[in-house]
Amino acid sequence: MLQEPTCPDAVIKVDEQLTLEMIDECFVHDLHQLIVKNRDSLQRYLDWPQYVTSIETTRKTAQSNRLLHQRGYAKMFLILRDDVLVGVLSLNAIEPTNKAAYIGYWLDEAAQGQGILSRAMQAMMRFYVQRGDIRRFVIKCRVDNEASNRVAERNGFTLEGCQREAEFLNGRFDDQNIWGKIVTLNDE
Repeated sequence: MLQEPTCPDAVIKVDEQLTLEMIDECFVHDLHQLIVKNRDSLQRYLDWPQYVTSIETTRKTAQSNRLLHQRGYAKMFLILRDDVLVGVLSLNAIEPTNKAAYIGYWLDEAAQGQGILSRAMQAMMRFYVQRGDIRRFVIKCRVDNEASNRVAERNGFTLEGCQREAEFLNGRFDDQNIWGKIVTLNDE
């Protein structure tokens, strides 16, 4: 756990079991191990796992994501269950003028199906809505990624459309669903 938050959104408490913590050097080893453990399942729907070749690669990515987090361009949180790293929840891009953000996520296979991601996502969205930073959240995922599409649906996102052959992965172009959700303080 972080000793002392370095920015106001370094830690978001989800509930007694779950915490979201900004990426930090102290998590690099555990994050790398979790990526390696889940590489095959992650690679089915994400491009980046193949490029995680060493702990140093993970460290450089973590440092870059930490800077983006501190500067407000993106937010990368590690999902901790009882202080054990189980996944990542991020705002991959933030559009301050539009008060919009694009959500990305993945969980250790052993932690899936337990409501962890939904609880974490709801807490993160609530946090940024209450601060007045974001009101529109977007999830982009492959049409054939049933689990990710279910996460969007379960969390009240509306399917806004499908982009044909929008994402290249594993030698082919795949269609991508666009899910959106507008959250205001009145929704609290």
